[in-house]
Amino acid sequence: MELFLKKFKTKYDSAPFSKINLSDYKEAFEKTIELARAEIDAIVKNTEKPTFQNTIEALDYSGEPLDRLSSLFFNLNSAETSDDMQKIAQEVSPLLTAFSNDIALNEDLFKRVKAVYDQKDTLTLTTEHATLLDKKFKGFSRNGALLNEDDKLKLREIDTELAKVKLTFGENVLAETNNYQLHITNEANLKGLPDGTKEMAASLAKSKNLEGWIFTLDFPSYLPFVTYVENRELRKEIAIAAGKKSFQDNEFDNKENVKRIVELRHKRANLLGYQSHSHFVLEERMAQNPEKVQSFLNDLLEKAKPAAQKEFAELTAFAKEIDGIDQLEKWDGAYYSEKLKQKLFSLDDELLKPYFKLENVLNGAFTIAEKLFGITFKEIFDIDKYHKDVQTFEVLDFEGKLVAVFYSDFFPRKGKRNGAWMTSYKPQYIKDGINERPHVSIVCNFTPPTETKPSLLTFNEVTTLFHEFGHALHGMLANTTYPSLSGTSVYWDFVELPSQVMENWCYEPEALALFAKHYETGEIIPQDYVEKIKESASFLEGMATLRQLSFGILDMTYHRKSQTIEDVKAFEKQAMQGTSLYPDVAENCMSTSFSHIFQGGYSSGYYSYKWAEVLDADAFAYFQENGIFNKEVATKFKDNVLSKGGTELPMELYKKFRGQEPKVEALLKRAGLL
Repeated sequence: MELFLKKFKTKYDSAPFSKINLSDYKEAFEKTIELARAEIDAIVKNTEKPTFQNTIEALDYSGEPLDRLSSLFFNLNSAETSDDMQKIAQEVSPLLTAFSNDIALNEDLFKRVKAVYDQKDTLTLTTEHATLLDKKFKGFSRNGALLNEDDKLKLREIDTELAKVKLTFGENVLAETNNYQLHITNEANLKGLPDGTKEMAASLAKSKNLEGWIFTLDFPSYLPFVTYVENRELRKEIAIAAGKKSFQDNEFDNKENVKRIVELRHKRANLLGYQSHSHFVLEERMAQNPEKVQSFLNDLLEKAKPAAQKEFAELTAFAKEIDGIDQLEKWDGAYYSEKLKQKLFSLDDELLKPYFKLENVLNGAFTIAEKLFGITFKEIFDIDKYHKDVQTFEVLDFEGKLVAVFYSDFFPRKGKRNGAWMTSYKPQYIKDGINERPHVSIVCNFTPPTETKPSLLTFNEVTTLFHEFGHALHGMLANTTYPSLSGTSVYWDFVELPSQVMENWCYEPEALALFAKHYETGEIIPQDYVEKIKESASFLEGMATLRQLSFGILDMTYHRKSQTIEDVKAFEKQAMQGTSLYPDVAENCMSTSFSHIFQGGYSSGYYSYKWAEVLDADAFAYFQENGIFNKEVATKFKDNVLSKGGTELPMELYKKFRGQEPKVEALLKRAGLL
């Protein structure tokens, strides 16, 4: 437990995973909360008049041991959890919520913050100082500091319950994902499936002492199954299983949790004087208000829908032509899209995968970062890991100085949630003249190596790796004074710019030549494959855009006005009807496993993926105009976007980089929707 109270006595102050016992966490949380509380008390009891340094700055630097512990614990709870760990999460979440409420509702502390805020026009503040002051003041006002005592109590109750319900929502989705397996013993039922996926499924069956093949709802298992298996009934079975996660009237059902989360969020927003949860959230976003988001989504919908309907008609005609299918269902989409793509471009993932060995792709991302931003990555073996699959790297600048510690964790396993994400174990900040460097991690669920093959990625997995690596660069190249403004601590609809812009290099011949090499022969990916990758980049883009917009619209429908939801399924169906192409599946409901908005931080923010696509298309167009490895443009991007974190308004940072506001035409042109 003492371990968590001061700096770790390890190389680079890295997390000592192997020395941590589960039994230490609860007490460590209690103790670090106590220490953080003492720091807050010291700020409040300071007899000197409130200044930026003794109040705002002191507040931002407070609670460092607690922040480190929380990052460590909750990162592991996502990447390497267990029943015991989940129990601890349920126990400590209310403690953390209570503590953050104690700060947000501390009148004496708020008085000091407000005293500094009220005199901001007379203070000599840098842009970063002014941003921090504004953020701290809003941190109080948006969390109930201006409420009366009764309402403050109500807010605490809402926040405590909300934290627990969101945690339960996520645990239910993980349990449902883990509880399903499709066990196949007749190989004829796997016709069409690539050998690599088949081998992975056989090895999973073997690990469970079963004959045949096992498929799960983890993406590296699920996606190839619905994309390649010819047996339509089996595709239907696994697709319905995926679509009914936590919608099965069992102990892991999330229908009531969805209703409760939505209800509590609206109550909270109303209590704080906002019309809705969306109004509350969007006040601190580039988009500013629900009307602007709605108009952004509707505008894109209007442009994408005709293309999507045309593509869907073509896909339907294609399925009819080759298999006599009259009505395309959801379990047919990936299968016939892949078949049509192969026909149009003579290109499929199985053809490409040998050129995308995981190690090569990762090294490619490293090389591109070196060419653009002058940093190098070197694998090291003398810092602790939480699992044998994890790799650790030191990131150095051209002078050999430490930029960051980087962790990568690429393969699915039982205690790891689905999907891909970037996170950090330690933020970057400058204190007492020392620039503390960040410890950043990316976590994915890629196709693992088998007994005969290394991990070979689908092209979609390649872009996912580059996406998360873009987030990681945002964290690693951070160079701000204050921890709460560092790295990815930016407006939510700006945070996807660095990640999405990095994906663009995956389509460029000059970049692919660096890493897309056949894992057996070392041959660089043939030029005609590269051209086909570029051509196929906008394949069925209308349908893909409609799908993304449907999630954004569903999110906004839940959150943009207070309402009573009788039936989650009916509510969802109504919200998404303008974006639906496939017939509805009665047994399925997306909302009950829509973790992005009900467990993660994307509520009233799912639109930000599309919003950031506009930014990234416009930003990459600037690179293309000047050369994709142009040092001057890369340095502008590093200095004005990646290193600046949340120290300034995103649009101001973007304009400093680009010289102008982004244009939506760049996205429409790239997507072939103009």
